[in-house]
Amino acid sequence: MVNNELKEEQILIGITGIDQPGLTATIMRILSRYEAQILDIGQANIHSTLSLGILIRISTEKSGFVMKDLLFAATELGVHIDFRPVADKEYEGWVRHQGKNRYILSVVGRSLTALQIALVTAIIRQQGFNIDNIRRLTGRMSIEHPESNLRTCFEFSLRGKPTDREQMQSEFMRLSREHGIEISFQEDTMYRRMRRLICFDMDSTLIQAECIDELARRHGVYDQVAAITASAMRGEIDFKESFTRRVALLKGLDISVMEDVQKNLPITEGCDRLMKVLKKAGYKIAILSGGFTYFGEYFRKTYGVDYVYANELEVGEDGKLTGRYKGPVVDGHRKAELLKLIAQVEQINLEQTVAVGDGANDLLMISEAGLGIAFHAKPKVVESAEQSINNIGLDAILYFLGFKDSYLGEDGVA
Repeated sequence: MVNNELKEEQILIGITGIDQPGLTATIMRILSRYEAQILDIGQANIHSTLSLGILIRISTEKSGFVMKDLLFAATELGVHIDFRPVADKEYEGWVRHQGKNRYILSVVGRSLTALQIALVTAIIRQQGFNIDNIRRLTGRMSIEHPESNLRTCFEFSLRGKPTDREQMQSEFMRLSREHGIEISFQEDTMYRRMRRLICFDMDSTLIQAECIDELARRHGVYDQVAAITASAMRGEIDFKESFTRRVALLKGLDISVMEDVQKNLPITEGCDRLMKVLKKAGYKIAILSGGFTYFGEYFRKTYGVDYVYANELEVGEDGKLTGRYKGPVVDGHRKAELLKLIAQVEQINLEQTVAVGDGANDLLMISEAGLGIAFHAKPKVVESAEQSINNIGLDAILYFLGFKDSYLGEDGVA
């Protein structure tokens, strides 16, 4: 008795060579003649060099013919083609693991070397990951104009589960310190590319200074203010007491001094680019700062920041600071509360929020956010945060969020 049931098999087709218009269309026309089913397809193009993979399911009666026609086409197109059979069991193994335990690793630097990538990928291998895909997020580097090469970022799509995540994070932080690169490791969930709210600390984050220190210098009380700050950092007094005592030392400072400090704020590298891109992309932006609203308003006016929560200094009728402040102090707990409150008001899931800061009073906010980033932070903050930026500007955050320079109409030259 003859068994008329058609048997089918999977064939993985690999095509490499110089890319050219119409190549994929030609391959697909041949496959369509033999009623091949496309199970998977992936393509990479690096400087006009093509690497195309196609997994098909096809009748065993037709597979020989389709491979013969593809070989003829490859000769005409000037590309190399190979075939590998994929057993049902192997294919089903891929099916069972799809969508599970996937992570995104972003590596950012002013430039990246083979050594830096080798060290990062060695940790990936030790942790049991497989690299599914690598893509460049930044524009190509210029050889003729190297001064325009502002940054380089590669994004690795990983499959697997870390054997020791804490150790892995520690190793990434060590590489960041020793080799001047930024490394972000995130679970690849639906929220990763759907962030909607970003909250910034201001002093030593958006600006490269502590405003209270700048005011204290102008008022001749910097040493006293610094001594109180040091006492708070040693844990001898809490933030509220420290803040109250430091503000008291500013009594009598003319408001014109604050105006002058505001005009000369040292804006952090990459801040301008980051803010403009975030606004264009529709992000809600908040400043949650233990500094002063007077300086936070600069960012509201300049970049259209949506929320500014900081501490308001009291000004007397004579135009001088009274040494007091208005309202509740914005400390670490208040920052975390405000992040959650703004997310609730904007109807944004906490997993869609980002928090960026440098100090201990940012830790609660950073830990509450879906993506918490320690920026040029104190060692204690870097150790506690899962993501950190220590070597380059604020716009590195764009690559942690998955932006590509090509999305922004940039070729890598700002």
